[in-house]
Amino acid sequence: MAMPQNSTGENGFCFAQTLDFSRPSPPPGEAGRTFDNPSGRKVCGTSLSNGTASSGVPSPSDSCAEPLCSSTPGEEETQFGEGIKYVSAEAGELACGWGGFTPGCLQLFNTSKGVLFFLCVASFLQGMTVNGFINTVITSIERRFDLRSYQSGLIASSYDIAACVCLTFVSYFGGNGHKPRWLGWGVLVMGLGSLLFALPHFTTGQYETRSAAEVGICGGNQSLPCAQAASSLSGYRFVFMLGQFLHGMGATPLYTLGVTYLDENVKTNYSPVYIAVFYTAAILGPAAGYLVGGMFLNIYTEIGREIDITPENTLWVGAWWIGFLGAGAASLLISIPILGYPQRLPGSQRYIVMRVSEAHQLKDGSHKKASDPDFGKTVKDLPRSVLLLLKNPTFIFLCLAGATEATLIAGMSTFGPKFLESQFSLSASEAATFFGYLVVPAGGGGTFLGGFLVNKFKLRCSGIIKLCLLCTVSSLLAIFIFFIHCPNMPMAGVTHTYEGSALPGDHLNLTAACNAECGCLQETYSPVCGSNDVMYYSPCHAGCKEVSENLRNGKKVYRECSCIEKTLLLSPGDAEAGKCTSSCAKRPLLLFFMFVVILFTFLSSIPALTATLRCVSDRQRSFALGIQWIVVRTLGGIPGPIAFGSMIDKSCLLWQDQCGEQGSCYVYQNSAMSQYTLIAGLVYKVLGTTFFVVACFLYKPPPPESAPGSSDASENGNCDLQEHKPSLPAEEDI
Repeated sequence: MAMPQNSTGENGFCFAQTLDFSRPSPPPGEAGRTFDNPSGRKVCGTSLSNGTASSGVPSPSDSCAEPLCSSTPGEEETQFGEGIKYVSAEAGELACGWGGFTPGCLQLFNTSKGVLFFLCVASFLQGMTVNGFINTVITSIERRFDLRSYQSGLIASSYDIAACVCLTFVSYFGGNGHKPRWLGWGVLVMGLGSLLFALPHFTTGQYETRSAAEVGICGGNQSLPCAQAASSLSGYRFVFMLGQFLHGMGATPLYTLGVTYLDENVKTNYSPVYIAVFYTAAILGPAAGYLVGGMFLNIYTEIGREIDITPENTLWVGAWWIGFLGAGAASLLISIPILGYPQRLPGSQRYIVMRVSEAHQLKDGSHKKASDPDFGKTVKDLPRSVLLLLKNPTFIFLCLAGATEATLIAGMSTFGPKFLESQFSLSASEAATFFGYLVVPAGGGGTFLGGFLVNKFKLRCSGIIKLCLLCTVSSLLAIFIFFIHCPNMPMAGVTHTYEGSALPGDHLNLTAACNAECGCLQETYSPVCGSNDVMYYSPCHAGCKEVSENLRNGKKVYRECSCIEKTLLLSPGDAEAGKCTSSCAKRPLLLFFMFVVILFTFLSSIPALTATLRCVSDRQRSFALGIQWIVVRTLGGIPGPIAFGSMIDKSCLLWQDQCGEQGSCYVYQNSAMSQYTLIAGLVYKVLGTTFFVVACFLYKPPPPESAPGSSDASENGNCDLQEHKPSLPAEEDI
């Protein structure tokens, strides 16, 4: 079936399909009405010759006001106005269904809004699983399966590695193939990855841990043989890596082919809004993952089993696997309707006809090769496609700017909860929930607002890049808030001596006269807050000899603590399980500017994506997004958490000791953590600003005469005849 092609005529476009100019009898009072067009120009597919036109032929403005392709799957052709007929594609090609099963009720969803809904659900599930659940439960998985930090880092990186491997293949061949089928199978594979990720919970034995009464108090059984610490459970890391690899494979089509499928099936000026809604769902997914994942971590991993330890105890393992089961089942279900969508939606041809290219113009004119309808259909065109993109400086610098922003997003999403946990003295589940509340309005709102602004002001490619630059500069200024920080809560033997004086960071001493006879183990980290508002490494290190049967504020209470000075306010020598509550006066200011940084970082995401789509040729859009994602993941997504993690680790005061081996960090120095976060943020924000400036400076738009008279048609969906007013003296009658 022939597709409508953009005309190379002087001032408009024509259709390759059959146009039937019938001449019905004119209505009374309108016979003989004419309009002049001395130039004989084409207007919206209707040739206005040097004479008069029959009154039965609809006017150019009327024909453009009507949908160009409003046929339903069952109609063979669509009539424009009263005289122009548009012969559509075969009904089966545009029907929604699976094979020959295309019931009429499904056609209600065969619209751009229907596609948007299902793709939003898929992106929500992807974000909730990969960027929400994974980051929330990684600590619990380390504890449950005896994993080291670098091993859990490999699990997290497997997603990006799989995406980088598959992106070129999927974006190149999927971009010229049946996009909904690629998308549907991708979501299905992603669901299988989630189910596989939860599998180790069901194939291992029950999680065994000693009760709080047996370990942790002074004089208790402190033996913890190192031979028991090593187990074969660490081999399950390969199952987790395979699950993450399937996540990466399945999500690859979602943010390349999904974006271009939306862009091809809606008006040009509506495209940023649709893409913004799609990405907003992807942002809300991680936020939901943090909130729901934090709730699941408060449930013991062995559901139904009685246990006397609380979530504040470092031996606690929450029900990390529930979220992956739910997300996997939902992904399998949502893949079914996506697989039923046609290669293009009914009515999408009108948007292809009215689209005006804003691709960057190369000096040698080689960008015109991508306009060939046969370009990109075979493997031999792959090197030329890559070369055309590499010769596009605007595209290259937009990719580099995206990589810098992705580094910050990846770093903040991974270590944002840890930053809040340290600064405000929160538990891991509280920090994850808190960070989720911060990301929902800032990340989701910023993503949607970015697309809305592009649509509201009808920005062209150059204006979009300037908007990205403005957002990056705003977040750059806001990031200076990391100059301030909340002070550490005093911790005996780490930040302060047991007598109360300040302790230098490199002079740790957890043993004092008050706990010397207790035989405390450094492997057992279970912080408690004394009645003197000082934290202790464990009840044993606080010299506590008894565990109260009554809870205080839902927490265990330890009594007869020899290292805690007696006070009149609380029971003498008492300590509560968990960290001391921070009363930092700078918390509101720090949270507000963190909100601003996240808001403006995400505010530039959709405009930057829209600029990428517009600065390349139409036939290279899917492939360009694939290449961009490779650059973003290789330079941003993969090294981002590593760079931020290494910077934050420099601020560690107290490391975990696993039988002589260094594990994860227990306590960070808040001032150093803020300073290193500031340095990393400034470096990447300055680089991002520089790349946007260069992209804006080097962008060379098409000459105005390349699409005269139809730019507004593509933007507004109707014909703008203002340029031809002198040639249409009877326009008020048209």
